[in-house]
Amino acid sequence: MVDVQLLGPVELSVRGDAVEVGPPQRRTVLAALAVDVGRPVAVDVVIERVWGADPPDGARRAVHAHVTRIRRVCERVADAGEGSLRLVRRSGGYLLEARQEQVDVYRFRQLVDRAHATGQTDRARASLLRNALGLWHGEPLAGLNGQWAARTREAWRRQRVDAAVGWTRAELRLGDPGAVTGPLTELLGEHPLVEPLAEALMRALHDAGRSAEALDCYATVRQRLAEELGTDPGPALREMYQAILQSRPSKPAQRPVPPALVTAVPDAPALARWSSAASRTAEVPAQLPLGVRGFTGRDEELARLSAVLASAGAETAAVVISAVSGMAGVGKTALAVHWARRVGSAFPNGQLYVNLRGFGPQGAAVTPTEAVRGFLDAFGVRPERVPPGLDAQVGLYRSLLAGRRVLVVLDNARDERQVRPLLPGAAGCMALVTSRNRLTGLAAAEGADLLPVDLLHPAAAREMLANRLSAGRVAAEAEAVGDIVACCAGLPLALAVVAARAAAQPQIPLGVLAEELREAGRRLDALDGGEPASQVRAVFSWSYRALSTDAARVFRLLGLHPGPDAGLAAVAALAGVPPEQAAELLIELTRGNLLVEHVPGRYAFHDLLRVYAGELVAVHDSEQLRRAAVHRMLDHYLHTAWAADVLVTPQPNPVALAPARPGANPGEPTDYQQALDWFVAEYRVLLEVVRGASTGFDGHVWRLAAVLTTFLDRHGYWQALAAVGRRALEAARRKDDRAGEASAHRGLGLALDRLEEDPVQARGHYLQALELFAALGSDAGQARTHQHLARMSGAQGRQQQALEHANRSLEHYRAVGDRAGQSAALNHIGWVSAQLGDHVEALARCEQALALALATRDVNGQAHTWDSLGYIRYRMGQYQPAVDCYRQAVELFLATGERNSEARCLVWLGDSHHSAHQVGAAHGAWTRALTITDELGLRDADPLRTGIRHRLRLRRTGGSRR
Repeated sequence: MVDVQLLGPVELSVRGDAVEVGPPQRRTVLAALAVDVGRPVAVDVVIERVWGADPPDGARRAVHAHVTRIRRVCERVADAGEGSLRLVRRSGGYLLEARQEQVDVYRFRQLVDRAHATGQTDRARASLLRNALGLWHGEPLAGLNGQWAARTREAWRRQRVDAAVGWTRAELRLGDPGAVTGPLTELLGEHPLVEPLAEALMRALHDAGRSAEALDCYATVRQRLAEELGTDPGPALREMYQAILQSRPSKPAQRPVPPALVTAVPDAPALARWSSAASRTAEVPAQLPLGVRGFTGRDEELARLSAVLASAGAETAAVVISAVSGMAGVGKTALAVHWARRVGSAFPNGQLYVNLRGFGPQGAAVTPTEAVRGFLDAFGVRPERVPPGLDAQVGLYRSLLAGRRVLVVLDNARDERQVRPLLPGAAGCMALVTSRNRLTGLAAAEGADLLPVDLLHPAAAREMLANRLSAGRVAAEAEAVGDIVACCAGLPLALAVVAARAAAQPQIPLGVLAEELREAGRRLDALDGGEPASQVRAVFSWSYRALSTDAARVFRLLGLHPGPDAGLAAVAALAGVPPEQAAELLIELTRGNLLVEHVPGRYAFHDLLRVYAGELVAVHDSEQLRRAAVHRMLDHYLHTAWAADVLVTPQPNPVALAPARPGANPGEPTDYQQALDWFVAEYRVLLEVVRGASTGFDGHVWRLAAVLTTFLDRHGYWQALAAVGRRALEAARRKDDRAGEASAHRGLGLALDRLEEDPVQARGHYLQALELFAALGSDAGQARTHQHLARMSGAQGRQQQALEHANRSLEHYRAVGDRAGQSAALNHIGWVSAQLGDHVEALARCEQALALALATRDVNGQAHTWDSLGYIRYRMGQYQPAVDCYRQAVELFLATGERNSEARCLVWLGDSHHSAHQVGAAHGAWTRALTITDELGLRDADPLRTGIRHRLRLRRTGGSRR
C-alpha cells in the first residue's frame, strides 16, 4: 500500500519503504496537497502554504515544476502496482487522488474518532489510541519551514496531546498506570503548561504508588504557570492535588511500557510553549532601522547594555528593561539601534521597533493603542483576531511573546505611561526604551536599568568626523577639526550634518566650515542642558544654504507636512512639481542628511530638522504660498484615497469632490491590490492629516475620514475610525456642512458598533446620519447606513427590525443604480427572511442577489450569497442542495482568502452532511473548520471553536448535534 507520511518527515512510502520525493520545498508542496487529500487545492493556496504571504516572482512556475516531479513519482508507484495515488489538475489547482486512510494524519484522526465512538470498551479505546499515537514518528512536517507548516504543526500537536490524555485515562481505568508514566513524562516536558497532561501524569504516578512524585509534578507545573502566564492551576489540577494529599497511594502496577509507545513520543527539541491562554503565530518580525554609518564612541554605553543583558541571563522570571535617556540629537536612537543590531542573534524570535514620537514638534504622539496594534500586525495577527480595547490587545501581544526571546525597541518615548502597555511580560524578552526624559518611574516600578547618554568626548567626536570623512583630511586640518568639535559641543547630530556638508564639498577647506560655525555665534557651546533646537540652527543652516534653490524650497515646504513620513508623490504635490523632479530633489536632501529615506520611496525628518524647516517656511514663504502648498497636498491625499476607496468598496461613494488643484498629481490605482497597498502605506499619514489639518481645510478633513472608513473598518482599526470620526464631525459642524455631518455620523456609528462599547450611542449616530442623508436626498448615504443598521439589528436579535432596514437599503441602492449594493441588500433580506422562517421569500431574494453578484463579478458577494442559499436549503430540509451551495461558498471564500468565513461555512457544510446521513463527510468538514481556527489562532473560548468542538464531541458519543 502507498502511504503519505506527514507525522514526521514528509515522504511517500510503499509497504513501509520510503520513496524519495525530493528537496524540502517539493516535500512542502506534497504536504500542502496531502492535507486536503481528495479535494482540489487552488494554486494560490499552494503558493501561500509554501512561501507565505510574500512569494517570489517565480512561485507559480516553481509549483508547476514540483507538481510535475511529484506526479512522476506517483506514476512510478502506480506502474509498480502499488495502489492508487494520482496527482491531477483540477479547476485552477491540483488534486491528490487517494483514500484518506493513505495519509497518516487522517488515519490518526480516524483511530481517535473510533476510540471516542459510543459503545467502545476501555480496552478497545486504549488499543485504538495507542495505535493512533504510534503513527507519530518524529516532529510533524519535519524539515519544512514557513508559516503554514508551523501553524499546521502546532495544531496537530494539540490533537496528539488530546489523544495522549484520552489514552492515559483508558489505561488507568484498566488499572495499568505503568504503561503511561514514561510517555506522559516526556510529553509533559514538551508541553509544560498543558494542565490535562499534568493531571493525567499525576493520576498515573499516584496509582503506581509514586504519590510523592505526583506532588512534585504539581509543584513544578504550578511554578511554571505562575512564571509564564501569571496564573494558578485550574480547578481540575487542584482537585487532583487535594485528592492525592488526602488518600493513600495505591499498589503500583507492574505492566511494562510498550516499546511502540516509547518510540511514538519523539525526542524532538523543546517546542514553543503552548497553552489555551494564548495562541502562537509564526511571523518573526525584524523591524530594526538601518544602523548609522560611521557609528563611533559609546563604548561604555554599549558595554553597559550588554552587561545588563548578560546579568539577567539567569533570571528566568525577569523581563529586562533598559531606559536610555538624553537630550535631543545626542544619539540615543543611533546607540539603541547599533546595539540592538549587534545583539540581534540573542533574540531569534524577532526584533520590534516603534518611534513613539513622544517629542515630535508636529502631530500627535503614537498612542499605546496604535503601537501595540502595529506589533500585532508585525506578528501576522489577522485583523479579525484583534480584540477591541487596549487591555485586550495588550493581553494578546504579551501572550504572543510568552516563551519567545524578542527585543522590543521603544524609541522617543514621552513618559512612563506611554511605555508601560508596550512592555513585554515574558521572561527572555527585553525592552530598550529611549527618551529625552529620565524614566525614573520605570526604574522604581519595573526595575528598569537607567542609562543616561551624554555628549561625545572630543576624541570620540574627532573619530566620528574621521569615519565620515577620511582620517587623512581630518589629520591635515587638525586645528580646524578642533574648532568644529568645540563648536558642535559633542552633539552627534550636529557633527553628522557638518560631516555631510564637508563630504559633499571636498574642495572647501575644513577651516572655512569652522569659521562659518564661529560666525554663527558659537550657539552650540551652551549644550549643557535644556532643549537644543536653537543651538543647532546654525549647523542646519549650512546644509540648507548648500542646497539648490529648488531643493531648499522643498525642504522648507516639508515643514508643512504632518508626518510621520511622506511618499514621493505627496512630496511632488506639496512642492507642485512633477514626480521625476521631486525625486531628484529628494536625492539631494538625503545626501545632505536633511532627510532620511527610511524605507524605499518614503522620507522622514529628524524632529529637530522638522522644527527648523517649519521656521524657515514661515519666514521665507508667504501665507498664500504656504496655503497653496498645503491645499495641493491635501488634494493629492483626498483624491487618491477616493480613487482607492472606489476599488476597495464597489459601491458608489456618497462623498462628492471638487476638482483637484493643478499640481496635486493624485494617484490612480488600477485594481483592488494596488488600492489596498496604497492605503496600507499611507493610512498613518492620512490619520495625521485628519488630526492636524488647520480649520481652513475642514472639507478635506471630513471627506478624508469618509474615504478612510472602509479600510479602517475591514482591518479592525476601530479606535482610529472613532477618532477620525469625531474629528470629522467637529470639522463638518464648524463648516456647517450637512453632508459632512451625515458622513461623520455614519463613520462614528460604525466604529462604536464594531467596538461594542456603547450600542445605544452607535445607533444614535446611525439615526442622525439617516436623517441628514434624507434631508440631503442622498440615496447612497441612506443605503449604506441602512445596511449598517440591518447588520447591527440582526446581531442584537431584532430580526424584524433588521429586515426593515435591509429593505430600505435595497430601495436606496436601486435609486442610485448600484447593482453591487443591491446584491448585498437582497442577500441580507434573504438571510433575515430565513431567520424569520420565510424560506420561499428568502430563496427568491438570494437567487436575485446571486444573479447580480455574478453580473458584477463580485466574488465576495457570490461567496456570501451561496452561504445564505445553503442556510436556506438546510432550513427547508433540502440537505443535499444545501451541501452543494455550501461547497460553492467554501471554494469562493478560499479564493478570496476570507478564512473566518470559510471556517463558518464549513461548519454549516458539516451540519448539512450530517443531516444527510453523510457522517464521514460531516466529520471532514468540521475537522477542516477546526484546523482553520487553529491557523487563525482563535482562542479555545471563541464561540466558533467551541461550536465545532461540541459537534465533534457529539459525533463521537453518538448524540444529536442540535
